Amino acid sequence: MTRLPTPDDKFSFGLWTVGWTGIDPFGNATRPALEPWEYADRLAELGAWGITFHDNDVFPFDADEATKDRIVGRLLAATGKAGLTVEMVTTNTFTHPVFKDGGLTSNDRSVRRFGLRKILRAVDLAAQVGASTFVMWGGREGSEYDGSKDVYAAFERYREGLDTVAAHIKAQGYDLRIALEPKPNEPRGDIFLPTVGHALALIAELEHGDIVGLNPETGHEQMANLNYTHALAQALWSGKLFHIDLNGQRGLKYDQDLVFGHGDLMSAFFTVDLLENGFPGHPDAPRYTGPRHFDYKPSRTEHLVGVWESAAACMATYLALADKARAFRADPRVQEALIYSGVLDLAEPTLGAGESVAEFLAATDDFDPEKAAERDFGFVALQQLAVEHLLG
Repeated sequence: MTRLPTPDDKFSFGLWTVGWTGIDPFGNATRPALEPWEYADRLAELGAWGITFHDNDVFPFDADEATKDRIVGRLLAATGKAGLTVEMVTTNTFTHPVFKDGGLTSNDRSVRRFGLRKILRAVDLAAQVGASTFVMWGGREGSEYDGSKDVYAAFERYREGLDTVAAHIKAQGYDLRIALEPKPNEPRGDIFLPTVGHALALIAELEHGDIVGLNPETGHEQMANLNYTHALAQALWSGKLFHIDLNGQRGLKYDQDLVFGHGDLMSAFFTVDLLENGFPGHPDAPRYTGPRHFDYKPSRTEHLVGVWESAAACMATYLALADKARAFRADPRVQEALIYSGVLDLAEPTLGAGESVAEFLAATDDFDPEKAAERDFGFVALQQLAVEHLLG
C-alpha cells in the first residue's frame, strides 16, 4: 500500500483547483464556494506542503487596498497555523471582460497598461507572501482570427511586458523567478507561446531572461499532441524548469484538468520517473527539485467530499508511480534492456575528443551500413518492462 503524503513530498495545490465550484460554459456551479483559508486547512490535513493562488482567487478584482490586506492577512495566518508554504503566486488577466483581447498583447494600449500594472502588483504580493515563483499564463494573449493581430508587434509587446516585470523583480531585490505557462488553445483559438519550445524561444530574446523559465502543464502539452515528459526534459536541459503543473488529459480534447494519472497513465509514469530518478546514466544532469504542483479540477459531478478525495488521489497516484518508477530503474532486467537498446550509449559524444571536422571526414570507422541496419534495438521489450512495473 502506498504511504500517505507528507510535507517532505512538496505537494502543492492551486486554490483555483480545489476551489473550482464546477461552473463551466454549459452549466452552473454544482458545489458551494468556501473561503480561501478553508481550502488551505483541508489541504494541510491531507498532507499537502504548499498552496498557490491567483490574486483574484483570494480577493475580488475590484477590492481596495484595505480589503486586500485584510483577506491576505487572514489567509497567511491560516497557512502559517497549518504549516503550509505559499510557494507560487500568479495573476488573473483572463477572467474580467477587460482582458478579452489579452493583458500584455491587447490591441488596446490602455488595457495593456492596466494589465501590466496588475501583474506588477501581483509580483509585489508574491514577494509579500514569500513565494519563490511567479507564474505567467497568457490565457487571453492570442487570437481567433489571423487578421486581427500584428503578430510582430504582439511579440514585441510580450517581450516588453516580460522584461518590465523581470526588471521590477530585480530592482526590488525580490527572491522570485518568473515561470511562463504555455498552452496551445482555450480560451483563445490560438494562444501565443503554445508550447514549451515557443516559450524557450521567446525567453532567449529577453534582456532579463536569466530569471524567466517555464511552468509546463501536462494537459497543455498533450492538447498540442506533444510529449509532456520530453517537454520537461528539454526545459531541464535548458536550465529553465522552474515549476510544473501536473494533471490528467486524454488526447486532443478541451483542457480536461483531470486528476493526475487519470489521463495518459503511461505518460504519467515516465513523467514521475524523470522527476524522481532523473536522466538514465546522467547522475550529474540537472534534476527538478521544486514543488510537485497539481493544477487539476475536481469533476463537477462531485460535491465537497469528492473535492478532497480527488486532491488525495493526485498525491496517492504520484506516490504510487514514484514507487513503481524506482522499482523499474532498480530492476536488473531493465538495466540489461537499457544496455541492449543502447540507451546509455547516447551519452557518448559523436565526435572524438579533440577530433576536427577534417579528421572526422577522413575517417571511415570501418562502418558497414548494411551490417548496422541489422541491429535490433529492443525498444518494445524495454517498454514492456515498464508496463509490467506499472501494472504490478
